[in-house]
Amino acid sequence: MARISFNSYTPQGTIELVSRAGVKKSNMRPDKAFLSGVSAGCLLAFAAASALSTNAAPLYQQNAPGLIRTISSLVFPYGLVMILLTGADLHTGSFMYTTVAVLHRRFSLPKMLLHWFLTFWGNLAGSLFVVALILGCRDLSSTVTGIWWPIFAFVSLGLNHVVANMAFVPMGIWLNTPSCSVGLYIWKGIIPAGLGNIIGG
Repeated sequence: MARISFNSYTPQGTIELVSRAGVKKSNMRPDKAFLSGVSAGCLLAFAAASALSTNAAPLYQQNAPGLIRTISSLVFPYGLVMILLTGADLHTGSFMYTTVAVLHRRFSLPKMLLHWFLTFWGNLAGSLFVVALILGCRDLSSTVTGIWWPIFAFVSLGLNHVVANMAFVPMGIWLNTPSCSVGLYIWKGIIPAGLGNIIGG
C-alpha cells in the first residue's frame, strides 16, 4: 500500500530552516539589508495602494461594504507574495527569523537588533517613496518613475506580458529556435498571456 506524502517539513525541520534563514539575514551587509528593506516597503506599499483603490469604490462601499472589504483583502496579499518571491526583507518577518537564530545561538543579539533597525527604516523609506509617487504623480517625471518600478518587478520575476512577447517570441521563431513555432506561440503564448493580462487588468 502506497504511503501518502504531503511533502511537508516536520516542525523541527521548519524551525531549522527558519533559523538558517535568520542567520543569513543577519549576516547581510548593512547597506544590502537596508536596500532589501526599501524593496519590501515599496512592494507592500504598491499592494496597499491596490487594496485602497479596490476598497474605495463608492458603489460597493454604499451597497456592499462587506463584499468590497473581502475583495480588497484578496488583493492585498500580492505584496507579501512579491516580497517572498524576491527575497526582500520585511521588518515584521525578520522578527521570527532572526529571533529563532539568536535562540539557537547562531549569532549575537546586537546583530539581530541592527537587522531590525535597518529593515524598519528601509521599509519606511520604501513605503514613503511609493506614497510620494502616488500623490505627486501628475508631472511626466513622476509618472515615468511610478511606471518604472512595477514594470521592473514583472520583468525581473519573469512574468508574461502579451504585447512584450510579440517582440521576443517572433524573434526566436525568425532565428529558427528549435521547437519554437507559430502554433506553439499562439497556444502557449498569446492565449494564456492574453487571458492572464485581461484578468489582471
